[in-house]
Amino acid sequence: MDMETKDAAPANGSAAATKLDALIIGAGVAGLYQLHMLRNQGLTVRAYDSAPNVGGTWCWNRYPGARFDSEAYIYQYLFSEELYKGWSWSERFPGQPEIERWMNYVADSLDLRRDIRFSTTITSAHFDEERSRWTVRTDGGEVIDTQFLITCCGMLSAPLSDLFPGQDSFEGQIFHTARWPREPVELAGKRVGVVGIGATGIQVIQTIAGQVGQLKVFVRTPQYVLPMKNPKYGPEEVAAYKARFEELRATLPYTFTGFEYDFENSWAELSPAQRRAVLEEVYENGSLKLWLASFAELFFDEAVSEEVSEFVREKMRARLKDPGLCDLLVPTDYGFGTHRVPLETNYLEAYLRPNVEAIGVRDNPIRRVTPAGIETADGTLHALDVIILATGFDAGTGALTRIDIRGRGGRSLKEDWGRDIRTTMGLQIHGYPNLFTTAVPLAPSAALCNMTTCLQQQTEWISDCIAYLRSGQRTVIEPTAEMEDRWVVHHDETANATLISKTDSWYLGSNIPGKPRRVLSYTGGVGTYRRKCDEVAASGYQGFAIR
Repeated sequence: MDMETKDAAPANGSAAATKLDALIIGAGVAGLYQLHMLRNQGLTVRAYDSAPNVGGTWCWNRYPGARFDSEAYIYQYLFSEELYKGWSWSERFPGQPEIERWMNYVADSLDLRRDIRFSTTITSAHFDEERSRWTVRTDGGEVIDTQFLITCCGMLSAPLSDLFPGQDSFEGQIFHTARWPREPVELAGKRVGVVGIGATGIQVIQTIAGQVGQLKVFVRTPQYVLPMKNPKYGPEEVAAYKARFEELRATLPYTFTGFEYDFENSWAELSPAQRRAVLEEVYENGSLKLWLASFAELFFDEAVSEEVSEFVREKMRARLKDPGLCDLLVPTDYGFGTHRVPLETNYLEAYLRPNVEAIGVRDNPIRRVTPAGIETADGTLHALDVIILATGFDAGTGALTRIDIRGRGGRSLKEDWGRDIRTTMGLQIHGYPNLFTTAVPLAPSAALCNMTTCLQQQTEWISDCIAYLRSGQRTVIEPTAEMEDRWVVHHDETANATLISKTDSWYLGSNIPGKPRRVLSYTGGVGTYRRKCDEVAASGYQGFAIR
């Protein structure tokens, strides 16, 4: 429903407000599906997005080489067979332009655009306890009065872009990968610096190495990488994966990570030769299968972790050959899989090109950006025409803490999460009635999941919860403090049993100075999480205060 009437007075009595039943922040994978479901309930609902179009991360992340590392046929909505089969992918791991076209196909097929406001940023959301409603404001001055507030902002949508002194003084071009311009950026023949070699930096480096005049890569934390095998899809391949729709719908929501494959091997039950055979087989698959479906023990047992890690190191060293590059680019001080594992195509080989230089900045950090380029602590100036910041995000929390969200008693979510990052199942937060969340901490969608699998589950749970409230003429729901405490304890017990909890990375917020340390993602498995969420709903939402 397209609501243009402004018939509600906000709490401060200023301008008239647009009145909604539900407001959704974000028009990406979660936001589009949430809008579709709530609109089908008959709610007056609208989505807002800072981007100029639908797509979420696939609208913003337009950098060279951006693409899936989930197989395309599982990174899809499974609620509609017609919608699923109405789109055909051109390859196993498509690039950003094709993914963005798919997101537009979804929005147009479901006629969602009429209820989305683009190029509009939500700046504040305050809960009015007297009226049990949220007053929301935008950067354009609009005031919205809504019963339910649902955040579908994405877990990697708050980029870390202002990191080095002097960035504003740079006389060339400087871009963060997550805010890549829509217009073409000319890199041919230029001196380009890439800061960061996480998943995004790797995609950029392997894509532009053969185009630029000179490429300098500033390397701090080396990454384990796996080679991507990305076959093209013709009519036969497309027909084959579409024929699996019912199978995928029945299995994806219940695997450990929401992918089609799952852990099937026991390390202890296999001989060393059999273990090696499994590792070789999953490595040759050319996907994330080695990480997500080889041996679950690699996440818990340090000896297993070391053996699997050394297997990947061997593969990387054989490709790099150069001992100096191996020292810079092959991890040795943390285990495989405890960081995000990127897929790549000839990424390591890019460093063997004569125009590419890897610059270690762990012990010689970047001091500042100058008008001419990047200066490291030893005083070396690296002259550049273009700087590409692949420097990551304030994951899980940053998208919401950059909005002034205030709950009961005026409590601030930014301040609360600045002390301790807590949620109830990643779906609600004690002290913030009628605020529903997706892709925030303490759920698998914060990191360890094929995102569409997890985001569909969360948006469906939220939709069912709102339908339950409305069926009983209830208006407010909020987790109790006791319920949230129980979930946090369970989350931490589960996470702290893994090696992930012992490894500094953005998975723990370690990339943000002062951020409370906690494993952001629920590590108990996607299927287990879904069952726990279903149990809460089946109990009539025990642990939640409803009125």
